[in-house]
Amino acid sequence: MQSVVVDPADRLWILDTGNPLFAGSSYGGPKLVAVDLRTDRIVRKLLFPPEVVPSNSYPNDVCFDLRRGAEGMAFITDSGGSNGVIVVDLATGRSWRRLTGHPSVLPDEQFLPIIEGEPLMIRPADGEPTYYETGSDGIALSADGQRLSYSPLSSRRLHSVSTDALADPDATDAEAAATVEDLGFKPMADGLESDDKGRLYGGDLEHNSIWRRNPDGTYRTLAQGTDLIWVDTLSVASDRHLYATANQLNRMSLFHEARICAASPISWSACRSTPDRSGSCDPSSPRHVTAWSLSRCAPGRAAVGLVPGQDPLRVGPDVAVRGDGE
Repeated sequence: MQSVVVDPADRLWILDTGNPLFAGSSYGGPKLVAVDLRTDRIVRKLLFPPEVVPSNSYPNDVCFDLRRGAEGMAFITDSGGSNGVIVVDLATGRSWRRLTGHPSVLPDEQFLPIIEGEPLMIRPADGEPTYYETGSDGIALSADGQRLSYSPLSSRRLHSVSTDALADPDATDAEAAATVEDLGFKPMADGLESDDKGRLYGGDLEHNSIWRRNPDGTYRTLAQGTDLIWVDTLSVASDRHLYATANQLNRMSLFHEARICAASPISWSACRSTPDRSGSCDPSSPRHVTAWSLSRCAPGRAAVGLVPGQDPLRVGPDVAVRGDGE
């Protein structure tokens, strides 16, 4: 299970890569599953044919536009194989690929980010380090549904493409590629999110922070701290808060010569309502959660929704971060 998204119809969509060990998948493994949250029952299961999701693919992130077609469409980044974007017609279950191997979905060659003060490379216990090169990953839909923003993980570039071109099953790859727009620099990010004001959100993996890209292309740092290590999934919720996960992916043994890591508690906080008048979330409330998880190769905590002890991120109509009121 790679991605979990709740759509406007109150369905929980689960994206299964079918390739958890990166050893290849077979038909029936990669799929998109919908759960009706009102009944907690699986209501859809959409399988991807091999020509859409080859064995070396890795379906990564997904977003939905229920305004398209009879029941909506899903757009999925493929971080494996030749990289690209997968499109799914939710009414028919039909799926197709676009932008396969296009430069905008490929990782930058010899990409070498600095995370927690260390160059991030794949470091096997008995071999030479290699570059960590992962293609199309983060994905977000514009408020009007006309453009899809996306970015490779191993890159500091942002692109967008026409969703009309992606959603047309009869369009060619060349026709879709002709609509790609280079949006310039962005921080190295994993997941992306958008809001109804035309703003884009992501994590800056090299600076332990969360940023916002405004419609005019300018950026603002919303939050920064040692609790925001490898911000991944972000979600603008109906309560107008921005929630984010920080999974500390850079601490995996993959990057640390296969060193075994011990289990330690990881805590996070998530305020789903307005904080108290003191401007902080009440840690004794049911919304403050402490859970057990595997640490990576260094101790740390993951933050969801906010930096613990501070206000959650509000995304509209104004943004209030850490009580600054802006």
